[in-house]
Amino acid sequence: MSDPKKSGSCCSTDGSCHSDAAAPEVRDGAVTTVYKVSGMTCGHCEGAVSQEIAALDGVTTVTAVAGTGEVTVASATPLDEAAVRAAVDEAGYEFVGTA
Repeated sequence: MSDPKKSGSCCSTDGSCHSDAAAPEVRDGAVTTVYKVSGMTCGHCEGAVSQEIAALDGVTTVTAVAGTGEVTVASATPLDEAAVRAAVDEAGYEFVGTA
């Protein structure tokens, strides 16, 4: 069986894929918000959403988990929900709201 990552696919042969990344380590003074995002099914999805949100001003860490649809974001200050919604939309997924 070939390695899905080497073949260019982000999903395993059984159709599942996820990141086992730990929750972000949040330093004192950081704001942590958990958002719900619909449509993420694999590690590629997690990466796309994380990349777009990470580009927002003030974001220090992003952890997306396709299995739960949750995206945990640590930032220097509270983020504008409209900006997070736009970032998720740009990645091609649906912003549901805060968890």
